Amino acid sequence: QVQLMESGGGSVQPGGSLRLSCAVSGYKTSRNYMGWFRQAPGEEREGVAAIYTIGRNTFYADSVKGRFTISQDASRDTLYLQMNSLKPEDTAMYYCAAGTWALVGLDTPLARRYFDYWGQGTQVTVSS
Repeated sequence: QVQLMESGGGSVQPGGSLRLSCAVSGYKTSRNYMGWFRQAPGEEREGVAAIYTIGRNTFYADSVKGRFTISQDASRDTLYLQMNSLKPEDTAMYYCAAGTWALVGLDTPLARRYFDYWGQGTQVTVSS
């Protein structure tokens, strides 16, 4: 079992920044692929960024490339998402997820099917 707990969400003006954190506990060595997803009201949950925790390969959705950065601390106990130059369309509930690298297809690295543990989410609102 892996437990995930997000924090760091909030309200920010366009152009602002936020850093999301995800505390990882439990048998985390069984899950070596971590990601951030988001879901806006009435929309499908979409992958935002992911990281292979061993090799540190990273993947980003086109909509956030150059603005968001996924990272982890050295102990792999915490996953981060640094979000800069935020836009109103970034408004959503953000979820941390854990999965298995061996299942990942590199043509679709942000697909939901690679992740089987999820946090409860943290709300991000970008508005003036």
